[in-house]
Amino acid sequence: MNINLILAANSAWAAQRRAADPFFFDELAKGQSPAALWIGCADSRVPPEMLTGCDPGDLFVHRNVANIVAPGDLNFMAVLHYAVDHLEVEHIVVCGHEGCGGVQAAHDGGVGGIIDHWIAPIVEVAAEHAEELDACDGRDARVHRLVELNVEDQLLQLGRTPAVREARARGRDITLHGLVFSLSTGHLRKL
Repeated sequence: MNINLILAANSAWAAQRRAADPFFFDELAKGQSPAALWIGCADSRVPPEMLTGCDPGDLFVHRNVANIVAPGDLNFMAVLHYAVDHLEVEHIVVCGHEGCGGVQAAHDGGVGGIIDHWIAPIVEVAAEHAEELDACDGRDARVHRLVELNVEDQLLQLGRTPAVREARARGRDITLHGLVFSLSTGHLRKL
């Protein structure tokens, strides 16, 4: 990585945005009002704004290994609370992706260290769905299905969080979405 190339690319991007819309950054600086919270994987190949065609300010984003909704993670809970109660997002997306290293590690029994603690919820999902996963044709198919099952489980966890439950009890209409991104095609698929 060359930081000078990153800074040069940023300058070119900013100049291009300003040329296309002279007031873009003025509006951006006024504040944010995204319609959605995006919970995605930290994998560098899955940048939410790029793969959705969104502009800065369109998505409020939280990323972690294997897109886990972790009620014990204060960072995650703060992001969720802020998105729901202060930004008043109407949609929350949990997006997994094919080839997820965290899901692969959970499937394979872990890699050692702190990551094994983090992916423990996926190991539990795999155990709960062992019969279905065993029926899949090969490791790749099992991991692909586990990616989907993980997204589904994270949506269940999300629906149980105080932020979502309390907002819904107050009459807020918050829609939860599960997506899987294909690295090989570039397409998102709704679960």
